[in-house]
Amino acid sequence: MRRITSALFAAVGLTAGLGQVALAADLPQRPTYVPPPVIAPAPTWTGCYVGGNIGGAFGNASVSLAGPNGNSGTVSGNNSGFAGGGQIGCDYDFGGGWVIGFRDMYDWTSNSSSGTFQSIAFPGFAANANFKNQWFDTLTARIGYAFQPAWLLYAQGGAAWVQTTTNVLVAGFQTGQTSSTRSGWTVGGGVEWMFAPHWSAFVEGNYEPGLELR
Repeated sequence: MRRITSALFAAVGLTAGLGQVALAADLPQRPTYVPPPVIAPAPTWTGCYVGGNIGGAFGNASVSLAGPNGNSGTVSGNNSGFAGGGQIGCDYDFGGGWVIGFRDMYDWTSNSSSGTFQSIAFPGFAANANFKNQWFDTLTARIGYAFQPAWLLYAQGGAAWVQTTTNVLVAGFQTGQTSSTRSGWTVGGGVEWMFAPHWSAFVEGNYEPGLELR
């Protein structure tokens, strides 16, 4: 009896073992883990920034002269030069493509011109007037529309200041000099490209009436 019982237990034990093997073989394989795809965040224009810029400055310079009998004359000329400096500002992206912001841009410039006229104080001598625009500063608000997520088309306007000097020379000697800071307004626009996260480049133009060198 003991041997039969032992055989029975052995058979049960073996059957259970086979059953476990068969069950293990029927189990599905463990799924291979596939990480979810990384989706880059959509570009946003919200944030503050600092940067630099280079370009050109173009304008008109003039000086008005009073004669001994109330006569007056004006010497003027077009001028152009290099401009370069920096800017700082902040933008807010409302979503749906609309962006508003403000910016202050400060540039030095080599913008200058000169003109020749007959000297009133020294008859018979020609006088030269030299005009120079030393720097300009614009504080503007802007509104733009991102027609593509990384491309912003914008318009802007605000206040402008310019520092100018005028030198008058007669026969090579300086006979007068003025220096002043003028204020006015500016309006313009441009396009900006966000070519990488936190990096962008822009091209723009601005018109500043009433800030000619005088």
